[in-house]
Amino acid sequence: MVEDVAPKDVWHTLTERADAQLVDVRTEAEWAYVGVPDLSPLGRRVHLVQWQSFPTGAPNAAFLEQLRASGVTPEQPVFFICRSGARSLYAAERAQQNGYGSVFNVADGFEGPPDTEGHRGQVAGWKVSGLPWRQG
Repeated sequence: MVEDVAPKDVWHTLTERADAQLVDVRTEAEWAYVGVPDLSPLGRRVHLVQWQSFPTGAPNAAFLEQLRASGVTPEQPVFFICRSGARSLYAAERAQQNGYGSVFNVADGFEGPPDTEGHRGQVAGWKVSGLPWRQG
């Protein structure tokens, strides 16, 4: 079972543990147009590994290979993030099934659920938590 972790708790762990990793599993389009978590204040970077391809939504058959190639190892604590916490949960489960022993899902993802008007990025998630992020 993969545990959901609040964004501020993820940031705290990334600050305290140099071996902890953050993997953003959204699409290239989301990274470019919506933004990405910014770990530069920690002297680190977020790993960008798509779970699905854009625009088809097809599963990324090379996900595990690309995760390893990005430098994330099974021995490290790994936090997975997507838009709302759904794709990242699947990615974390796949990693766990393939030998990654300490995986977590970032609760509410980067943008969180939609508000009453259907807009994301207003209710919960990485951005709303006031954590560092950058556009494109």
